[in-house]
Amino acid sequence: MLLLALVAGALAGLSTSAVQAQTGAGYGPLQISWEVRNRFRLFREERDFLLHAESGRGRSVLASEQMLAIQSDGRGWARNTVNRLCIDLAGRVSEPCTRDNVKESYLTPIDHPIVARLAGPIPVGATCAWTFDDGDGPQTSTFDCAEPVNIRVRYGRTTVATVDVSSSDGSQRVFTEIAVRDIFIAGLGDSVASGEGNPDRPIALSDEGFCFRSYLGTAAAQYYRPSRAGYKGGRACEAPDLLSVWQRQSALWFNPACHRSLYSYQTRTALALAVRYPHIAVTYLPLACTGATIADGLFGSQRARDCLPSKSGSGACQGTVNGQLAELRDALAAAKRRQADRKLDLVLLSVGANDIYFSGLVADVIVDSATERALFRRSAVMATVDDARSALTRDLPQGFAKLREALKPLVGDLSRVVYTSYANPTVANGGAPCPGGRAGFDIHPSFNAQPQRLAAVSNFVESEFLPQLRALALCEGGILCRNPRNDRMTFVDSHQTSFANHGFCARAESDPEFDRQCFSATGDSFDPDIVTAASQPMLCGRSAGEYRAYLPRARWIRDANDSYFSAMTYPQGLPTSQQPADIHDATWGVLSAVYGGAVHPSAEGHAAMADAAVPAAAAVLQLDAGVPEVTSQPAPPLPDAPRPPGGTGLN
Repeated sequence: MLLLALVAGALAGLSTSAVQAQTGAGYGPLQISWEVRNRFRLFREERDFLLHAESGRGRSVLASEQMLAIQSDGRGWARNTVNRLCIDLAGRVSEPCTRDNVKESYLTPIDHPIVARLAGPIPVGATCAWTFDDGDGPQTSTFDCAEPVNIRVRYGRTTVATVDVSSSDGSQRVFTEIAVRDIFIAGLGDSVASGEGNPDRPIALSDEGFCFRSYLGTAAAQYYRPSRAGYKGGRACEAPDLLSVWQRQSALWFNPACHRSLYSYQTRTALALAVRYPHIAVTYLPLACTGATIADGLFGSQRARDCLPSKSGSGACQGTVNGQLAELRDALAAAKRRQADRKLDLVLLSVGANDIYFSGLVADVIVDSATERALFRRSAVMATVDDARSALTRDLPQGFAKLREALKPLVGDLSRVVYTSYANPTVANGGAPCPGGRAGFDIHPSFNAQPQRLAAVSNFVESEFLPQLRALALCEGGILCRNPRNDRMTFVDSHQTSFANHGFCARAESDPEFDRQCFSATGDSFDPDIVTAASQPMLCGRSAGEYRAYLPRARWIRDANDSYFSAMTYPQGLPTSQQPADIHDATWGVLSAVYGGAVHPSAEGHAAMADAAVPAAAAVLQLDAGVPEVTSQPAPPLPDAPRPPGGTGLN
């Protein structure tokens, strides 16, 4: 026994000397680094994720968006990505989804692709013998230590990664544990949640004009605005054409029925989490829908906004959209059938504006002509501040209580519901209400942001609506919750101070040149002469096709001009009884100016909202918790191993 002890002591001394010699020879602290590849799982192709990983490195979501906007010359990064998603234009999840040439279950992945590297002062010419073991037997291979290793690791298991480093200076073993955390996030809510105002592929406009009629006007009561590029049909009001011909040149949303956009703050929040945390994967299910209320949209079905695009322009319209909560329950049930322990980790939520008739408030502010105001009042399109206040105190608390109870069984702890509040779209210059006027709203002859009505709405939003939303989410201010401590949502509103300088009236010398030259500060952007406007509707003389929806601007809120120039929506999802027979009809003139997102955040506004939501979501998910340190130890010299023929992947 004494002899064995002496031998063990001698070996220990030799091992210590070997480690010291290796360190002195330049080994230093070697470690294994790893990350999940293409970890925003909505994207089919890694190149789309890498675009954001690169632009987001060391930058806020807003700074990343601005960088990508400039790189794309304002055409937008999503215009091509929209065709490469694991959810189709009808909102159906692709099961399976082929991501980077591998078929995966979208809602219930069984493995994830990772890339592992040896990091630190690697000796020149060192070879690395890699072993990955998840309990079903090791996978091994040997490479030059400078090469990364690509492998798929089983979800729900810990994979032990070991690398034996061998060089002329000696050998060392480094190992770590790899466990991918797949986070399931759902997005719920209304137009601000869906990304309304920001089509993934904006409309293209032509140099020529397109005729609209005015309400109850004579044949002479016509006006011209920019036409759609590529449209070959009748542009004059006396030359009607089929809507199907016009629709061939529509803007594209990744879900037309709900105007869901990849630019939405919910998508950008989920994507930013994937970019910033390399050891997670994000499975994101977007369900928010423009026009949604708690009753009609979250609980019940709602009217679709647009139809699916088709080459003929005559695609069938689904007409209605299923309730978001029912869709989420169905998705969770399907996931649990395949993977019993699959759970919903986070809900991103913004809802309540339509419940207090916010679009009606906007109509009351911007529609100024007597004829249109009378028609809109008669059809209940407009709402007053008193109407909104009544709904805010009478209906919204009941709706929130019902919603809270419906969300509990889906997420368990309601702190996992991250409610992101709205920003006041009507303020700029440090929070002062916009002055009103036709600037930004002269796309339609009857529009004019009337100063007194605008000030009243701005004050209501700031002093009543936004504080009440906070109280509803946090069970404060007299809001009754069954269990206030456990019923509080995670509330986000830190972006509101940023928006105080970026409302719809904000202007700056750094705005795009087209905006500064062609969108008049006095509301005189378009030629009123129907003869000359037919060939050139812009008074600035420039082509409307020069407008760029995604260049950085001082305003983070789309005005009516932006809405027309970005989306020019003819809402086909409206009931047949409300569909005009003639595309030059006065109804289309109004709807095309507002249904594409007037008075909604721009892509920059959504990015600013995401910057506020990301820290809150990360805190709820505890993504900044410490990770185990990588361990290293000396290893005996390795035998030479043959290199595999080509590539660095493990089989």
